[in-house]
Amino acid sequence: MAEPHVLETRNALERAIHVERSALAQDLTGLSEAQWAKASLCERWTVEEVVAHLTAGAGTRMWRWLLSMLAARFDPDLHNDRRLAKHRGAEPEETLRRFREVVAGPAGPTGHTAAWLGETVVHGEDIRRPLGLVRTPPVATTTAVARFFAARDFTVASSSAIAGLRVEATDGPFSTGSGDLLRGPTLSLVMGMAGRAAACEDLEGDGVEVLRARLRSGRRTS
Repeated sequence: MAEPHVLETRNALERAIHVERSALAQDLTGLSEAQWAKASLCERWTVEEVVAHLTAGAGTRMWRWLLSMLAARFDPDLHNDRRLAKHRGAEPEETLRRFREVVAGPAGPTGHTAAWLGETVVHGEDIRRPLGLVRTPPVATTTAVARFFAARDFTVASSSAIAGLRVEATDGPFSTGSGDLLRGPTLSLVMGMAGRAAACEDLEGDGVEVLRARLRSGRRTS
């Protein structure tokens, strides 16, 4: 399969983040109160809470991020909940307004730009899938995220999730590893590496049950 434009530079990755944030802001326009309160794929959070979390990531500079982690004694759940609460509005419309204000803002609090692109892509799907909304980011975008996720465990244990598997995208050039086959759309592979069991429905090969078992056993964190 022909290689798409590869997002390698920080500027290219940042542009992709802005595109995905803008698309998500558009999709969030006109949601009902019930939709804002719906459970997302990010188990602990509602749709509105995930949006506030994304705003926090874009609106928190490194020094404040580090101070927040220190205050939370490096408990990421506590840190995330505190930052989320700070950036959530009094009502969903305000939460959306705050998110729109950071659409063109910084990628995230650290220089791991590909990770923050992954954050945007994964949480966008966390929101859209339960709401029945569909968006497939450009394959160059999902490929950049898949490569980062496969190479290392960062905010999620993505590399560990596919250890010992042969992973192949059906819509792009991404492939890695050896072992039982795990095959499907790049976005679904990304979501599976990010710990979303729902993505297994879109995948095929003997590696699907391996991944599903790992997610079920709690080997990975979301």
